[in-house]
Amino acid sequence: MEPHAPGSVLFGCELTASTKSYTFQVDEEDDSDHVLALSVVCLTEGAKDECNVVEVVGRNHENQEIAVPVANLKLSCQPLLSLDNFKLQPPVTFRLAAGSGPVHLAGWHQITHREDISFEDDDDEDMSEEEEEEIAPIVPAKKERRKQ
Repeated sequence: MEPHAPGSVLFGCELTASTKSYTFQVDEEDDSDHVLALSVVCLTEGAKDECNVVEVVGRNHENQEIAVPVANLKLSCQPLLSLDNFKLQPPVTFRLAAGSGPVHLAGWHQITHREDISFEDDDDEDMSEEEEEEIAPIVPAKKERRKQ
């Protein structure tokens, strides 16, 4: 990956009876935007046939800590759950609220550098000016009279 280029890095962690939580965080001095996109939560080798509840612990819009269950896995009926790139802003903690695992979480750590964002914004401004020139004015439709 080139420096100052947007990119994605594979992410994975495992929750077990001995490691009940994992916190994903980035360096506070990093001026890049970070998003964690979760793809899948699944039971792995050695899992028992019990309910394994995975929670995401983060902050809401009022900066209060909240815990939200995102998966309830059981070996005999639902050993895997697709989260379709469920996006989270770090810092975020994953916690095994029930069960003994092992539960594996996988996804993508997406990084966008501020310099890239400003470059993209400049392109959007240029495109919108071009689009404005191409838009024709709205003219009311003419009603046709029926001949009787």
